[in-house]
Amino acid sequence: MILGAHVIISAYGFWLPNDPRGSWSDFVAAWELLKFGKATKATTRDSVANVPHDAIKRREAKSALKYPPVLFTGEQAVAIGGGFARAVREGAYRIHACSILPDHVHFVAAAHQRRYEQMTAHLKAHATRELTARGIHPLGAQRGQEGRIHSPWAESLWKVFIDNDAHFRAAIQYVEDNPLKEGKAKQHWSFVVPS
Repeated sequence: MILGAHVIISAYGFWLPNDPRGSWSDFVAAWELLKFGKATKATTRDSVANVPHDAIKRREAKSALKYPPVLFTGEQAVAIGGGFARAVREGAYRIHACSILPDHVHFVAAAHQRRYEQMTAHLKAHATRELTARGIHPLGAQRGQEGRIHSPWAESLWKVFIDNDAHFRAAIQYVEDNPLKEGKAKQHWSFVVPS
């Protein structure tokens, strides 16, 4: 029985489909990125963040993006948290841990009638609306051909299902400790409920 999931949402430009460490992508949609290689399908559900790779090539590929990679400020993280709180209320989600980092977000959510892809889309939509309403959307100055602001988020998500209490506790601890790895303080969000 699935108890929940550990979900990672990437900001735009954080993890490219042809990242040399691997990705969950099947193809590279942008011609500008394709010159840096085809999609690098990962073969494991374990994190590959610390796998040795050609960091210079990865940075060069990021420089070819249509927009600059998104790095959320503290003020933007607070806005994202406000948007998440609204989505959590609307969707009646049970989020047991959440860390909003400069280029990605981790959260642990209990099982829900909605798929995690739907839940994540709901969270991202409200976070983006909050960033826009506060006038601090990280790509606010970058307009597409139709005049619309590009999403600050990558399209998909990464998730690992949790099927036992020990894994659930470990995932929560991992997410809670994640900001410390980047030299930041632990985060406390109003929408996070104890497990």
